[in-house]
Amino acid sequence: MEYKVLDRSNSTDVARLAAGLINEIIERTRVKHFDVNIPLVEKLCGKFMDQGQYVVVGAIDNDRVVGFGALCESHSLYAEGTFGIVQEFYILPEYRSKSIGKDLLAKIIEYGKSKQWVRLELCTPPVPEFDRTVSFYKENGFEITGGYKMKYVIA
Repeated sequence: MEYKVLDRSNSTDVARLAAGLINEIIERTRVKHFDVNIPLVEKLCGKFMDQGQYVVVGAIDNDRVVGFGALCESHSLYAEGTFGIVQEFYILPEYRSKSIGKDLLAKIIEYGKSKQWVRLELCTPPVPEFDRTVSFYKENGFEITGGYKMKYVIA
């Protein structure tokens, strides 16, 4: 398994995996939290990657992207500096429970250190449907900070 920062040439693979993540959330929760528009996701992914707003670290098995973590940089007073947000994280189901997620997180943490980020943050999908996901992150050093993820749709 190879772990590396991906570029625009991988945006189709990332869009496919992002759709898998979104569909899994919808299937487990039985609520359509998101729309799945693969052409738009692919276009946005490439655009954000080109602009340096979105960094994608991939897990690659024989030239096939089988998992990814998408990162954005942010800044805050409460975090006391610059930090990374894991916007999406997904491993194909047939590649789970093989330490790929753990190794991908390690590569993401390494990337964050290279950028001098003070921390990483993420939001998990809804619980209890994704309790196993929460356990995975806790086992890999993340702490529950409380609160809810909220949104206000502007456009």
